[in-house]
Amino acid sequence: MANIKSAKKRILVTEVRTARNKSIRSAVKTSIKKVEAAVAAKNKEAAQTALNAAISEIGKATSKGVYHKNTAGRKISRLTKAVNTLA
Repeated sequence: MANIKSAKKRILVTEVRTARNKSIRSAVKTSIKKVEAAVAAKNKEAAQTALNAAISEIGKATSKGVYHKNTAGRKISRLTKAVNTLA
């Protein structure tokens, strides 16, 4: 256990950041699952609206530093590709 004041603070700050990042990652995963569910159901309109929401969530996560820029781009690209395959 940390004895130095700055080390104790770092532990607290890390816990707060970890909780925040976990919450943001969870929201992104949920939005991705909604898109994938709509694609599996072959519902183009629902998939498109879910895709827009997912892109927004991923963008927010990227701007906050939770995801790397390339990771976000890859996720968005795969989701968009999946939605575009629907007739």
